[in-house]
Amino acid sequence: MNEEGRPPLATPAEVAEYRRVTVAALAQERYLGTGPKFKKLGKRVLYDWADVYSWIDGNTMARTDGGRGAA
Repeated sequence: MNEEGRPPLATPAEVAEYRRVTVAALAQERYLGTGPKFKKLGKRVLYDWADVYSWIDGNTMARTDGGRGAA
């Protein structure tokens, strides 16, 4: 946590490790617009953990046919 009480921004490698995907898969999601929101600071790509968790929560499925909702 920093002085503002926010966790530091995450690198693509950190998010990929957390999600158990490759950095290349994250890059593809950024390109397609299907992954978590990200920030571009100069040439650096960074993720806010709150956005990552929100994206994961938004992809919760109740059925295999694409029905969304709590299980």
